[in-house]
Formats: sequence, structure tokens, C-alpha cells
Amino acid sequence: MRFQFIRKALFWRQTMMAGATTLAFTASIPASAEVTVGVILSLTGPAASLGQPAENTVKLWPKEIGGEPARVIIMNDGSDPTEAGRLASKLISEEKVDVLVGSSITPPSIAIMEVAGRNKTPLVSLGGSNTIIEPQEGSRTWAFKIAAPEALSVQRVIKDMKARDIKRVGVIAVTTGYGEGFLKAFQGQAKEAGIEIPVTARIGAQDISATTQALQVMAAKPDAVYIFSFGTPGATPQLELVKRGYKGTIYQTHGVANADYLRIGGKAVEGTRLAVAPVLVAEQLPEDHPTKKAGMEYVTKYEGEHGPGSRSLFGSTAWTAYSMLNAAIPVAKEKARPGTPEFRQALRDALENMEEVVSPEGVFNMSPENHNGLDERGQVMVSVENGKWTLEQ
Repeated sequence: MRFQFIRKALFWRQTMMAGATTLAFTASIPASAEVTVGVILSLTGPAASLGQPAENTVKLWPKEIGGEPARVIIMNDGSDPTEAGRLASKLISEEKVDVLVGSSITPPSIAIMEVAGRNKTPLVSLGGSNTIIEPQEGSRTWAFKIAAPEALSVQRVIKDMKARDIKRVGVIAVTTGYGEGFLKAFQGQAKEAGIEIPVTARIGAQDISATTQALQVMAAKPDAVYIFSFGTPGATPQLELVKRGYKGTIYQTHGVANADYLRIGGKAVEGTRLAVAPVLVAEQLPEDHPTKKAGMEYVTKYEGEHGPGSRSLFGSTAWTAYSMLNAAIPVAKEKARPGTPEFRQALRDALENMEEVVSPEGVFNMSPENHNGLDERGQVMVSVENGKWTLEQ
């Protein structure tokens, strides 16, 4: 079997350069059996710290997926929804992809979802918000999402807040579907749990300062602050809160669970608490945790290539995308050959009906009503201690 690595250059509409990489795997079987996967990631822009580990992970995918040789094409949307939609159209019309994977964050993922659905091409999204897959109608019936639903993540955090007797929580939410999804979930569950939200501040994903938001939140004197953001921008409000002397507990979401957040935050993020996929602390999991084996296999492979501590949830989601396709493609090819509309339909159906697919992110059971499929096995509570992720028992 022969491995080819080809780098192309694509230019974004303004000044941003977007890269396209083709990972082509060929074998001595008919080309029509080859599965083509289009991967769209945010390799530049605000979400670059999410897209880059995902790209690193895709390059570690085995040369076959579901027993078929795979042609994998990676493209950069620059964290821009318009560019993401354009690339999705290009991959479908020109490259004839069987499935799309991406993007790294919610707004580009929604743009891809709309294009994928119109063209009856399945999408496995790495973005965080359930707005990518809900409500299950129209184009969303072709979309699947890996990251834990906001409600599941918030549920785990509220359990922690209750255990720590936290009664008043200030919120800082990024003004994207990701932030809005978490805010809506927290508002509903906090009320049921008897937790007050005295203040909600909004921040843009491109904002380089959070002074106004920090002052607004601190004026309400909350017991804790819950930040709904992603990537390196997620550290911005926390740095400002700590700089101005805030002493309460700070919670984040899985959107910041990577090494860049720890590096940028430094001592300011010590003690941060968040609900995340178990792979982030794979070594610390109990031996009987259902994801430990898969998590350790991924961590060993990724950190063996990129160094100790280099793992992130955003690389792990890309490995989970492979795991899902590896499980679904053999089912789909019983009904049709790759490269046909019938195969894309069959692949969509196989993804929708997958059962007990174990990955570093959790255990997935999809259904026509649920295109995420995670349960509580996909979330653990961690904190930042001495610059490292630490499992909370």
C-alpha cells in the first residue's frame, strides 16, 4: 500500500490563506471502492488551537477506514462560516466526497451542515453546540455531533456546584451558538437546582479585552463564574477576572480543554473546574471505566508523535470521527459502493443506528431522535492543578 501526502494552497476571500491537504491511500482494488472523506477544520483564526490538534490527529488515521482504502482531504475554513460553506460545496461537487467531517467550532459547522444536508451528504461535526443537530429535521437529519451536549456537560457542573455549596453564579458567554447553547442549558438547570444567576455578560469571539465583562460580573459578587467560550479566547475573561482580584471558583467548558489554554492562562487558571470527555485524564480513570482503553490508545499514539501533554479534546474528537466511520462504513457498504448517492444514504443510516461505539470521548448510541448519542459515561469533572488536568473523584 502506498501513502501519498500532497499540500495544496487555497486563498481565502480576504487576506487569510487556507491550506488543503490530501491524504490519499491507494490499493490494488477498484478505485470505485475508495471512500472519500472531506475534512474541514479551523486551522487559522480564533479557533486555530482547536483545529490544529484535529489536523494532527487526522494525519494519524489508519490508511483504511471500515476496511476500505480512504482518500482524506483536509481544508482550512479560517474559523469563518462563509468559507466553511464554500469548502463544503467544493468538496461535494468537485471531490465527490462520501462524508464530511468538521468544522472545529459551531458557526462553521452549521454552515457545513446546511450544505451537506441540501446535498444529501452525511456530516460528522467536531463543533460543540447541539444547534448543529437540533431540531432533527431538514438538513440536520444528515448531521451528527461528537462533543457532549450542553445539557449533559452543565448537569455535571451543577452537581459539582451543589457539592461545593455554590448558590450564586455569574456568567460570561461568547456571542456564538456555542455560548448561547450553554447559556440556555445552564439557565434552565440552574433554576431547577436553586442556583441564582445574578449577571450575564457577553463577549465576542474576536474580542481581545474582557475588562468590561469582568467588572460587570464582579460587581454582582457571585460565588462562582461560569465562562462559556472556546479555544484561546476562552482564557481572556478569566485572565481579567484574576487580574482584578476575583477569588471565587471559575468554571469553564470543554471548549478550552487543550494545552494552549494552560499555557496562556498560566497561574491564572489554577483551580479552574470543568466537565470534559474522559480522554483528557485517561491515565487517571479507574481501570473499569469504559473509555480508558480507547483513551490510552489515542493518547499514546498522539503524544508519541507530538510530545507529552500535547493531547486535547479537539484532537480526540477527530479520532472519534474515525471510530464512528470505521464502525459505520462496513454497514453502509453492504448496501452500496462508495462514491454513490446510495452509499451516502446508507452511511447516514448506519451512523444514525450505531450502538455502543466506544471512543476516547465516550460511548455512543445514536437514534433518529438523537444524533449525538453520549450519556454520562462521556463526562468527568476535572480541575487545573499545578498546570495539569486533574480528575476530580
